[in-house]
Amino acid sequence: MPSLIFRRGLALRDAVAGTLNADYHSALVERVKAQGYEHTDGRLTVHLAREFGFCYGVDRAVDYAYQARHRFPDRPIYVTGEIIHNPHVNGKLRALGIRILGDAVQGLDRLRPSDVVILPAFGVTADLLARLEATGCTLIDTTCGSVLNVWKTVRRYAQDGFTAVIHGKVHHEETRATASQAQQYPGGRFLIVLTRDEAALVADYIRHGGDRAAFMARFGEAASPGFDPDRDLGRVGLANQTTMLMSESLAIEEVFREAMRDRYGERELDGRFRAFETICSATEDRQQAVVTLLRDCRLDLMVVIGGYNSSNTRNLARICASGLPTFHIADAECLVSADEIRQRPVGGSAETATRGWLPHGGAVAVGLTAGASTPDVIVGQVIERLGHFANAGRPR
Repeated sequence: MPSLIFRRGLALRDAVAGTLNADYHSALVERVKAQGYEHTDGRLTVHLAREFGFCYGVDRAVDYAYQARHRFPDRPIYVTGEIIHNPHVNGKLRALGIRILGDAVQGLDRLRPSDVVILPAFGVTADLLARLEATGCTLIDTTCGSVLNVWKTVRRYAQDGFTAVIHGKVHHEETRATASQAQQYPGGRFLIVLTRDEAALVADYIRHGGDRAAFMARFGEAASPGFDPDRDLGRVGLANQTTMLMSESLAIEEVFREAMRDRYGERELDGRFRAFETICSATEDRQQAVVTLLRDCRLDLMVVIGGYNSSNTRNLARICASGLPTFHIADAECLVSADEIRQRPVGGSAETATRGWLPHGGAVAVGLTAGASTPDVIVGQVIERLGHFANAGRPR
């Protein structure tokens, strides 16, 4: 029996609205917005970015998960992986009895037709979707519309004989799902690059050729099976993991355009190179809001809230750290005291404790933003804790 797939919710939005509001809403954040995105508490002033936190795709994914629990109260419900990269949200789903398949005793091959499986906002690979459909279980597809648009672009590249060059992280769920779309057509190919330096290495091969074995040793894990740089770099189309740093994606696009122009000439460029902007609008808006905040406000430090494995949050922190002390924290508990903060340093790989993060004495201005997977309730808790530590021992 084929799987039943819900792709537009389960018509239960009103039924779960109260629970969602209780779990994720913040009255304090609403007040800060109403006050021009500025909040003063004693010596502390918080300047909140005008675009932050839950985006439409994340809000939709969480909503669908709550609807699924309401619709199927007695059936086992799983998510193929984290529904979004936020520990608070994933913890809430576990509390509802929704289990991540990686946490489950039973594996994918033991799913039963009576089970319900939620596909996360990042999407899943074409192979995994086919395997899930074969189980006959009920599927709740929360794949973000922005991700689906990238998939269409990548499939079009494959249809037209272009290799999809994807700016993203090799092991990120979204990037793997996007790359799998290229292989839906015979001869479909992909190559994943993370940085401008990696893009430059590929561009150099496009211009001059080189040692094929060395190229594959460097990029083998990031390339489609059977990838041959001498054959597959003759026609390329650029795409992105939707949460990457937009300025870097545009720079990588230009690196490839120039390489193709140098190798084949201006007249052949249109037939050998394509690029479509596939950074999602919510990611772009949050990045631009941070740039505006840094430009328009005099800040002492920046706090960026979001999961440590959240790509869009990490890129927000990268933008801020270019000119200001910046602390990427997972939640309010990371603000340990007026002297200590637990944070993931920009470019670092693990959480670390930092002393002396909050200036002592006098007024202090803190810029604040949050990644697209961070609910308002966490932002509100951080604002409250900032006020507590900034004004410790002072009359309120």
